[in-house]
Amino acid sequence: MPVVKIDLWKGRSSQQKKTLIEKVTKAVCEAISCPQEAVHIVINEVEKENWGIAGKPASEIFKE
Repeated sequence: MPVVKIDLWKGRSSQQKKTLIEKVTKAVCEAISCPQEAVHIVINEVEKENWGIAGKPASEIFKE
């Protein structure tokens, strides 16, 4: 059973995450010839203040 873990910043819509899950599942199935039912996707949403880039919190670098 393939398990794909995706870390990304919070803020994506439910539809965007659904689309991501569908497309990643399809890519895994095509790459390793497995059924969709075998693929598990875990999305871990992280606050920008908890994500560091070049010694700074991403919330300071990417102010939105």
